[in-house]
Amino acid sequence: MAQTLGCVVMAAGNARRFGDNKLAAGVRGRSLILRALEAVPGEEFETVAAVTQYPEVLALAERFHFSAVRNEHPDWGISHTIRLGLDALGNCGGAMFLVSDQPLLRRESVRALAELWRSQPDKIAALAHGGVRGNPCVFPARLFPELLALREDCGGNTVIRRHEEDLVLLEVPEEELTDVDTPEALRQLRAQTDA
Repeated sequence: MAQTLGCVVMAAGNARRFGDNKLAAGVRGRSLILRALEAVPGEEFETVAAVTQYPEVLALAERFHFSAVRNEHPDWGISHTIRLGLDALGNCGGAMFLVSDQPLLRRESVRALAELWRSQPDKIAALAHGGVRGNPCVFPARLFPELLALREDCGGNTVIRRHEEDLVLLEVPEEELTDVDTPEALRQLRAQTDA
């Protein structure tokens, strides 16, 4: 089990700041959720679980041959998505958590992060730019109990802050870590990428 790795694609949020289902919004003609799933090198993972409240995302995850996990209670916060994802992964040595609103995240970077974690499987590994941590992040199984104990909108950041000494970072270009939380952020990203 030591170096087996699972991946949780977190796609369940209500996107309150965005105003509607931002995962359907497009950049360069492809939706945010399609870009997120395309960024996952499935061969690197024992299981990939996409956790979502949206039927269209469940269907898309199945097209990728990922495990489609319905979140019936997105209002319970990110901690519930984490719990559902970990349950779906089963007995893995580590879990990568990938958000669905980083449309410029590259598959190669996700693969490199998996390789970094496998070289130090007792550590927390994350992508970063300029030494500033971003997503995705990989947690070793020894920290799963802490992740499962999270409540409401407390996410992995809470666990990482308790274990800063165990964090290793992989530098990537800044645009890969750019997330789309608001319509204005989407407009800016589209302008930058000539979408």
